[in-house]
Amino acid sequence: MDFSIAAILSQDGLTNGAIYALVAMALVLVFSVTRVIFVAQGEFVAFSAITMAALQTGQFPSIVWLLIGLGLCTFLVDVGVALWTAKRGRSTSVHSMLSSLALNVVLPLLLLGLLKAVKLQDAGLLVHLLLTTALVLPMGPMVYRLAFQPAAEASVLVLLIIAVGVHFVLMGLGLLSFGPEGVRALPLTETQWSWGEVTLSGQNLLVMLASIVLIGVLYLLFGHTLTGKALRATAINRTGARLMGIAPTASGRLAFVLATLMAVLAGVLIGPLTTVQYDTGFLIALKGFVAAIVGGLASYPLAALGAVLVGLIESFGSFWASAYKEVIVFTLIIPVLLWRSMSSSHLEEE
Repeated sequence: MDFSIAAILSQDGLTNGAIYALVAMALVLVFSVTRVIFVAQGEFVAFSAITMAALQTGQFPSIVWLLIGLGLCTFLVDVGVALWTAKRGRSTSVHSMLSSLALNVVLPLLLLGLLKAVKLQDAGLLVHLLLTTALVLPMGPMVYRLAFQPAAEASVLVLLIIAVGVHFVLMGLGLLSFGPEGVRALPLTETQWSWGEVTLSGQNLLVMLASIVLIGVLYLLFGHTLTGKALRATAINRTGARLMGIAPTASGRLAFVLATLMAVLAGVLIGPLTTVQYDTGFLIALKGFVAAIVGGLASYPLAALGAVLVGLIESFGSFWASAYKEVIVFTLIIPVLLWRSMSSSHLEEE
């Protein structure tokens, strides 16, 4: 292996590591606030990449039908809960029901009308980004409302079982909506820089910068904003946060919104780099999970560093033993778990 090959492999490893960092930080965020290991995070990454590719080629994004279906189910659940609480002598505020109607029913229908009216292929990159975000982002809080909010006080094991079920449901819906064919989005930038034998792609640099910027944004959010401190309080002690007037349900919903936004960003960035299918996100989420485990499912900087490590190991492993690159990556979790098991105190749960 000479310097040029090592430089190419390092660039690919850092790019993949930046994508895994986005997924890992989203997993850490959701787990910290809700105790949910969100296995389906990768599905949102794949949905975003496929939606972006469809918009760029002028195709009607079939994800809008999935969004409308999830929205209707969410609104019907809210109506059912309102009727049930009314029978028990407690009324639901009109404002909350109108908000549910607007976000879960009216907004998806407005997006459907907008997609019908706009000439998608000529809309431009910024419009494609905004439409992709608008189509995928609402799914996060919808999934939280349907699957996780009713079981918010359950054990971590029960929440994990629910998360696995949500993953399989979303994967099946993805196959139904997008089909089995893979797609690749157009690059966001075609700029390249060359230094001797080393060539740096603008798309790869954009991925790395996006991950670095997001780490900074999360630091500012959790350290210097009231909303971030409320999320931290919920992560530390849900009961204590509730006693201080912080609603764990609202914190959980916000955590899923932020995690889905990270998934959209990761999907838009990875779409031009590889062919994406409806189930591509599963492997991405697993590698992000390995990175999150390196960070103990609690530390954003350690999760990001773990993601870079995973990306570099995958890249160099594919060069030395391409048939075993996935095995090499996932084997990385074993020594980390052994070290954490030996260095942490164990508590028995009833």
